[in-house]
Amino acid sequence: MNEVRIGVVGVGAMGADHIRTLTTSVPAARVTQVFDTVRTGVGIPPADSAEALIEDPEVDAVVIASPDFTHADLAVACVKAGKPVLCEKPLAVTAEDARRVVDAEVAAGRRFVQIGFMRRYDPGFVALRAAIADGELGEVRLVHAVHRNASSTTSTDDVSLVTGSMVHELDTVPWLLGDELTAIRVESPVTQGFRDPQLATLWTRRGVMASVEVFVNAGYGYDVRCEVVGTRGSGSLEPASTLSTRVAGLHGRRVRDDFVAHFADAYRIELGSWVQSVGQGTPGGPSAWDGYAATVAARAGVASLASGRTESVDPGPRPELYR
Repeated sequence: MNEVRIGVVGVGAMGADHIRTLTTSVPAARVTQVFDTVRTGVGIPPADSAEALIEDPEVDAVVIASPDFTHADLAVACVKAGKPVLCEKPLAVTAEDARRVVDAEVAAGRRFVQIGFMRRYDPGFVALRAAIADGELGEVRLVHAVHRNASSTTSTDDVSLVTGSMVHELDTVPWLLGDELTAIRVESPVTQGFRDPQLATLWTRRGVMASVEVFVNAGYGYDVRCEVVGTRGSGSLEPASTLSTRVAGLHGRRVRDDFVAHFADAYRIELGSWVQSVGQGTPGGPSAWDGYAATVAARAGVASLASGRTESVDPGPRPELYR
């Protein structure tokens, strides 16, 4: 494969880790430019602006790891420049902005955008999906998902908890099941201020129900779990850590507080797969439509939390480009 020259927009925690992974674990990739409005000093030539980085002929492909509200405009710019792009989740903060990215790709007549739903590359989630697809669990009836952070500096209000954190589950559940979401209800035991945690109930087109707990200030660490219950049995993800300690009268396993470390394998596989697809000219992975569908579900979830009602999820007909 020819070398793929990559520009990275946003070099905070996520962007810096992507640079490290691309540099150390993806031989075909070379990070040639970065842009960030605040941070410098990553040892890579900085561009004058995100737009200049995207337009630079020395950049073959782009990673977007800047704040959520910038994603849609930057993704559209990449599509218009004909540059493949890995855009961190969410594709956009609003469904309307996410749809702009879809429309730009449809107008271009080809896919350029992959969304950073890295759980699709996590070995545990991949194995769970295979067990469902193979019929090992029988007909799936229920999914139970837990998503907890020790603390969060990005999901800091009712809306961003759904659009920035729960959006992972809003993609993962339909991807696991090979199904589509049709309705969502979001509630919280907290009635004043920031309503964290939140509990969502999801319904799919084939009648599966899913419970999704998102608690971004759980305090004790980063904890992601998932159990799928079928008519022949259940499948669940086991804790990633294999080390058990006995210290000061306590016996247990350490709970990580770093989501990047928790999903290190997933990020490495995701980036490697993306770079390979760029080099081969065959886009794969979560599409702009997948990002849009998750954002539509998030919009309905935000509306449900405010209304107290179950809200429908309807992204509309899928364009031929994504079939």
